[in-house]
Amino acid sequence: MSKNISKLSGRIGLKNNLFQKISERSLKSKNGEGMKEIAEEYNLGVSTIHGAESFYEFLRPEHRAKKAFICNGSACMCAGTQEKLKDKLETKLGKGKVGAMFCLGYCYENRAFHYDGENYAGEDINKIDQIIKGEEIKQNKLFSKSFASTSFLMDDKLDNLNQFKSLLEKYLKIDGKEIIKNLLESNLCGRGGAAFPTGMKWDFCGQQKAKKKYVVCNADEGDSGAFSDRYLLEDQPLKVLFGMIICGYVIGGDEGVLYIRGEYPKSIESVNGCINELKKQKLLGENILGTKFNFNINICIGQGAYICGEETALIASIEGRRAEVDVRPPFPTVEGLYKKPTVVNNVETLAAATGILINGSKKFSAIGNKKSAGTKLVCLDSFFKNPGVYEIDMGTPMKKIFHEIGGGFKESVKALQIGGPLGGVVPVELAEKLNLDFQEFTKAGFMLGHGSIVSIPKDFNMVEYIHHLFEFTAEESCGKCFPGRLGSYRGKEMFDQALSKKNKIPIKLLNELLTTMKKGCLCALCGAIPVPISNILKYFGDEMKNDIST
Repeated sequence: MSKNISKLSGRIGLKNNLFQKISERSLKSKNGEGMKEIAEEYNLGVSTIHGAESFYEFLRPEHRAKKAFICNGSACMCAGTQEKLKDKLETKLGKGKVGAMFCLGYCYENRAFHYDGENYAGEDINKIDQIIKGEEIKQNKLFSKSFASTSFLMDDKLDNLNQFKSLLEKYLKIDGKEIIKNLLESNLCGRGGAAFPTGMKWDFCGQQKAKKKYVVCNADEGDSGAFSDRYLLEDQPLKVLFGMIICGYVIGGDEGVLYIRGEYPKSIESVNGCINELKKQKLLGENILGTKFNFNINICIGQGAYICGEETALIASIEGRRAEVDVRPPFPTVEGLYKKPTVVNNVETLAAATGILINGSKKFSAIGNKKSAGTKLVCLDSFFKNPGVYEIDMGTPMKKIFHEIGGGFKESVKALQIGGPLGGVVPVELAEKLNLDFQEFTKAGFMLGHGSIVSIPKDFNMVEYIHHLFEFTAEESCGKCFPGRLGSYRGKEMFDQALSKKNKIPIKLLNELLTTMKKGCLCALCGAIPVPISNILKYFGDEMKNDIST
């Protein structure tokens, strides 16, 4: 069934993709008006269209009834800022008129909320009257700095269209195989968490015999603690777009799409402006720079589904399907968007590929080691004295990152969740013994992922933190596999009862549940959530002994 939907959706294609059609109609209409016309246009059943629409948080009537949304991400929760924030908003907007969104990317500032299509944080709540009146207010800018020996992501070597044009002219004269060779020699691995060799992925897709191929930029960064995508999309968008164009050139594709989460309105605005400028300068479109190479880029705006950060769910979403995870193989490089060969890379990977083409693969591979090479963006939350996003050499001691770059902690912190909700929860003293290295983190039983850091303060209740993880997973699971759909809810129920003091946590049953989820789930969302929970049980079990029954 899903294959049929993919191919029917693919008949019309990316420019008028089915997901955007459903989203636009849903946000403008009431009671499902106009969905029948979309179904007829795409030769699909009305139930299929409604099934897709109902999957997304932002398209649901109960979401649209709210006037504002507070961030309920892990970083804001640990900072303890959101309850007072919600009270202030409800005082102005009305009881029950304030909902929640998972992570708005202001982990360095907290007190984050969304109102009338814009995000606010920090002291902005004190200007709520001006915001409601529609007045523009001055906001604090995200702090960023490179501490890398060579900057690949934060330099100014591609911040205007003249530089972009010169670089594109250079690489459109070079054989695609040579570009892949550069990426392979650089040892660049994907920065989205999986750490798969980027050059190998492009090469696999380029070898496929197909008339149509696609490039997808996964800009659906939804992990709490991570705001590196926000930085790149808003401050370095040309690096990301160049990476997409060159990828299209290498694999023989002529279309790309950025799937940007709707929680990042400024990122959408920034990238959209850049794409329009590139089109005006004829650096996108037909016969770019007088060559036979054609390439167009579209934007697809997410509608509140964390699972779309998983590549097959993201592809399903663009196609207008429910964003459910697909079984692999086949992998997207063989059968991806509209069942055509597709490269899916995240924002930082594409920007890093561009940085490598600018600065050279040897400089990149000389940093770190073969499996963890180059530089990495690391996000430090509000518990650090110097919060922000930093470009750091792979292999750098985490202790240096925490205390020299981050300036140490503002208050006592007992643990760090590194790599998002699915990353490990690491005691601070153990984290200080590690280096910025994918394999080193994995060997220690954790996950570096995309390098986001959420600080858990000394007095934070770990039963509440595990409940938060299970609640998040239960809400964001795509629901396709039983272990994910049922397991996350059973876990949440256990911790609901523990927090309300109705029952203690049955530790034997909990461990069996975690094993089942780890071995039986289709994707990393539900399959990896046992990692941080197991870490907490291992390192902070003594704190929870009064809540556990054996």
